[in-house]
Amino acid sequence: METMLKEDVQALRRIQTNLESCILGKTDEIKLLLTAMIGGGHVLLEDVPGTGKTVLIKALAKSISGQFRRIQCNPDLLPTDITGVSIYHPKDEVFMFRPGPIMTNILLADEINRATTKTQSALLEAMEERHISVDGETHELPKPFLMLATQNPIDFEGTYMLPEAQLDRFMMKFSLGYPDEATETRMIVSQSIVHPLDELEAVAEVDQILALQKQVKQVHLEEAVAGYLVSIVRATREHPSIYLGASPRATMALVQASKAYALLQERDYVIPDDIKFLAPYVLGHRIILQAEARMEGATVGTVLQSVFQQVRVPVRWEK
Repeated sequence: METMLKEDVQALRRIQTNLESCILGKTDEIKLLLTAMIGGGHVLLEDVPGTGKTVLIKALAKSISGQFRRIQCNPDLLPTDITGVSIYHPKDEVFMFRPGPIMTNILLADEINRATTKTQSALLEAMEERHISVDGETHELPKPFLMLATQNPIDFEGTYMLPEAQLDRFMMKFSLGYPDEATETRMIVSQSIVHPLDELEAVAEVDQILALQKQVKQVHLEEAVAGYLVSIVRATREHPSIYLGASPRATMALVQASKAYALLQERDYVIPDDIKFLAPYVLGHRIILQAEARMEGATVGTVLQSVFQQVRVPVRWEK
């Protein structure tokens, strides 16, 4: 790891330790969140209330000394409530831009599926281009910018489904899930006196996150491994149980996530196991199954497992 910024990678490890002290027993999910952060992607957390989504996101913002803003998505939320608005000042006879909560490092869009489709669409430009347009003026977002959205998978009343175009702009989708019995016992014992967020201290700076995002681009993706990655994505477009396969944007997201995950593992090269670990979280929300397959009990997870079995691992990494 000679070419890597070792001090920044160590800072990443300290962030991971911070998050694990707040959310117990969720090591893989924390790794996914950090992978998205240094990979420059956004995350959709789909889970029932009370599993620690907001705590995890606040802990991340606090750990990197970053700005944190929260949007509570409701049906009456307007696009300007997110992006900001230009206000006329009679004294100076000029319009002044008043920034909205999106002008931050880490944005939590809570219950995003409760916002109307028009309001959801206001986030598309920010997610993809890292800037917003208000009254014809373009405003750059702070760097780094990470959006984490949450939605409740079982509450459908008063909700609006996220359009495919917006789902495709989330690098990953995953859930925290309930803790096991032992972890939940540890949680109530450790948090009965003080909440972990109260004692959490910053262990990195936003400049270090930017340095890591640049370093991700230098992680090597061997041609054979790149071919393996592309074969997996293309197989989702040809599988008989899949109605809509993963897009070329999904291919690029999986490349970026794989490089970021390799860096998180303190490697400067991607291996097939990185791709297999990340593919369900990067591709799963971009795939739509055939109605017949769903009726027969197929899930995106089981179909992706069959894809992995069909696509041969490069010879060098075969077990």
